[in-house]
Amino acid sequence: MEFQVEVVVFAFVVSVIASLIIIPILRKLKVGQIERDDGPQSHLKKQGTPTMGGIIMAVSIMMVTAMVFIRIHGGECKFTAEKMIPLAFVTIGFGLVGFIDDFIKLVLKNTKGLKPAYKMFGLLIVAVAYTVYLVKILNLGTETYIPIIKQYINLPIWIYIPFAIFVLLGTTNAVNLTDGIDGLSTSVTTIIITALTVISIIFKVPEVTIIGEVLIGTCLGFLLFNLHPAKVFMGDTGSLLLGGAIAGMALYLKMPLILIVLALIPIIETISVMIQVAYFKKTGNRIFKMAPIHHHFELSGWNENKIVSIFSVITLVLCVIGIAIA
Repeated sequence: MEFQVEVVVFAFVVSVIASLIIIPILRKLKVGQIERDDGPQSHLKKQGTPTMGGIIMAVSIMMVTAMVFIRIHGGECKFTAEKMIPLAFVTIGFGLVGFIDDFIKLVLKNTKGLKPAYKMFGLLIVAVAYTVYLVKILNLGTETYIPIIKQYINLPIWIYIPFAIFVLLGTTNAVNLTDGIDGLSTSVTTIIITALTVISIIFKVPEVTIIGEVLIGTCLGFLLFNLHPAKVFMGDTGSLLLGGAIAGMALYLKMPLILIVLALIPIIETISVMIQVAYFKKTGNRIFKMAPIHHHFELSGWNENKIVSIFSVITLVLCVIGIAIA
């Protein structure tokens, strides 16, 4: 337990220091947020706030993971250290795709960013590589845990691989859509990652526990600068990184279905966009004032702190339920 606390604290400190160094650099490079004219008017004042802050997360995760790897690889935990690598890969891999998109938009000043087809191709490469590695290299198999009844089922590999890829791509997209209000995505995903880390402790999967602790400390450090009024935004670099981390941990634990409970808020955010688009195409009208749904509540008079607080509390309750049924 002492080692676990040390990892969280160390990751937190590294994240805070990285933030203090990188945020001024982003500001100097004028890597600022670009707000849509058709978005909430209150967001226009955020124009120019440094974004691409996911770089802070990526740097912190790589540094802390490397330090932990060096510390435990020489002892009895050698295999645990090696098994951390694919979890770090899927996290940083998705973040790298987001970084390329952010770089094109914010540094090269191409507002369209990475072409959707190229972006999806990049995410697909990471998702396929991670899934195949779990099944073929780590030999985790295709067992999938069913919460509540607490039983494993073996899925045919031709079903499992597309399913796992869907979970990875779907989760990254959901977390990406949740990122739209100061501190919202960071707060919600930190709670989800904490729940997955607790589950990994219960089921004794130390490599997931360690990566979870690294992520928790990193997110808490970043959150100090991301809460309203945010001094930095995570950009696609951060949101895709966190989505990949959540899905990667769940798949490694053989519990992708638990995300239906733990990640219900990001799922609802995604569904709200799908409903809005489908309804608008069919009728020309909108169900929500704006999608994703957090913007609907914002335009209904809720301030950002209220939305973040309520969505975080709901996620916390869902995660307690998720841990209980795991």
